[in-house]
Amino acid sequence: MPKLIHMYIRHSLIGFGISAVFVGMLLYFNVLNLWGMLLHDKSAGLVVFILWFFHGALFASVQFGYAVMNLAEKPEKPGGGGGLRSHVLVPVKATARIKR
Repeated sequence: MPKLIHMYIRHSLIGFGISAVFVGMLLYFNVLNLWGMLLHDKSAGLVVFILWFFHGALFASVQFGYAVMNLAEKPEKPGGGGGLRSHVLVPVKATARIKR
């Protein structure tokens, strides 16, 4: 199996695992009385599955995007910031004249 497909599957599984933890925390902490509403609903399993699946799709795509962006080569020398700027703003007094 190509490395990219293997990486996609691995990070998708990580995203769906994060989703399971997230939905579990939503239910445990009873956010917006979600647990209370699910106790009185006959299709609670479907609701939990849909919450898990769609959050899983979101977290998996974010996780894979982060992994792909981490593949970039690191620069040889650390650059950016810390040095003197070529353009420095200096306050200047200005006078205003009013015509009457």
